[in-house]
Amino acid sequence: MKLSIAALVLGSASAFAPASVERSSSALNVEFSKPSEALPFGGARAPDTLDGSLVGDAGFDPVGFSTAPFSKWFDVGQKTSMTDLEWLREAEITHGRIAQLAVLGFIWPSVFGTFPGNEWSGVDVYSYTNPTEALAHVPPFALEQIVGFMVWVELNRVKFIREDGAQRLPGDLRLGQGEGRWNPFGLNYSPEEYEAKQLQEIKHGRLAMLGALGLWLQAVYSGTDIASQLGAAFSYPDYVARAGYFLPEGI
Repeated sequence: MKLSIAALVLGSASAFAPASVERSSSALNVEFSKPSEALPFGGARAPDTLDGSLVGDAGFDPVGFSTAPFSKWFDVGQKTSMTDLEWLREAEITHGRIAQLAVLGFIWPSVFGTFPGNEWSGVDVYSYTNPTEALAHVPPFALEQIVGFMVWVELNRVKFIREDGAQRLPGDLRLGQGEGRWNPFGLNYSPEEYEAKQLQEIKHGRLAMLGALGLWLQAVYSGTDIASQLGAAFSYPDYVARAGYFLPEGI
């Protein structure tokens, strides 16, 4: 009991100590010596693993994920593989792309409409504009198609990772400009333009991951679609219509 009280006292006292700008190290002996551009705190430091070599690196890693040996966990059976940081970027890009599709899926049904049903699947089976409600009414075979497509994409991604090895560009699905790629839109960016597009994708993906979480929670707790929520946000609540703005209209 005395040891517990002493630990609490020491912990609370350290909270009021001045922030130290000295170097700190993670469990893997990677120093946190670089100022973090992403965190607006004077003493915020970034691990040395965030060396700015990847597009969109703003020094945000307060937990120290970039110091973990991810390549040892995922490159089983490969002669060469991506670096630990590139494995994290691969995951970030993949999650960001999924989140962007999720945000589009939340917004599209209530704004642009849903797919028509039929007698076989159900006339009203696709008429639900709240995605959380629609998920409970979608026929199993429709979900199986989505899962099957996702599995196909992931299997191909794993194949590309093994083929590219250490030369892999994180997130590369063999789409867009370049020899031997599917480029239906005829994309042909300069190196500077290509790097700018990479930065745009990273930023959009990060924003979409936060947005998808917010849209999901809002849909779950409100029980309505996105268009209805936005419409209510731009309308006066009932109590305002009854009470006015504390002064009669026209004064």
